[in-house]
Amino acid sequence: MIRINLLGRARPKAARTAVPLEATLQIGLLVGSLLLSFGLLYGDFWQMGKLDREVQARIRKQMGEKARLEQLKQQVDTFEKQKIVLQKRIGVIEDLQRNRTGGQELLEAIANTVSRTDTLWLTNVDRKGDSLAITGSAGSINAVANFITQMKRSGYFQQVEIKESHQDDTNKVVQIFMFSLTAQFALPQSGAAKPATPTAAPTATPAPVKPAAGKG
Repeated sequence: MIRINLLGRARPKAARTAVPLEATLQIGLLVGSLLLSFGLLYGDFWQMGKLDREVQARIRKQMGEKARLEQLKQQVDTFEKQKIVLQKRIGVIEDLQRNRTGGQELLEAIANTVSRTDTLWLTNVDRKGDSLAITGSAGSINAVANFITQMKRSGYFQQVEIKESHQDDTNKVVQIFMFSLTAQFALPQSGAAKPATPTAAPTATPAPVKPAAGKG
């Protein structure tokens, strides 16, 4: 439908509503606050992401260190087991060496003490390290006491202790005393006087005969 203006007047324009300045400022502040909050949140998010990456890196490093320490622990456990085995072997070798050391001297010392004691026989000598367990028989209780005295004087035996001494009732013909004793065997220290061995008496050398003076 076409409208014709017969009055010749200009058509009034629509009135515009003015926005107050305070409202504009509020809107600006709201937008700025939103942008600032978004920036702060983004900064916090970025910072938390950085911290998370650092923590993850530390965790990976700690896990690697843990694996390395576990491997070292396994190696230490293996070394400890090998050490125990070696210590046992060394102990066996030391025992064998200790038992072997002085074997000849032990036999000679026992033989010398027995030879100096009358009516006494040894039936068993058991050695464990430096400890000796000796059993034997004798014709009298005095022979046993003399044997102990000779052992102490020899310088090879210490802590000689009699454990048992009794008469053998099974032998009705000859009086026999059974005995057992313990002692510690030790080689005499260097410089110490060794037990004297019987030596032959020195032979007297005849004095030279002075020739008689000739008669004139």
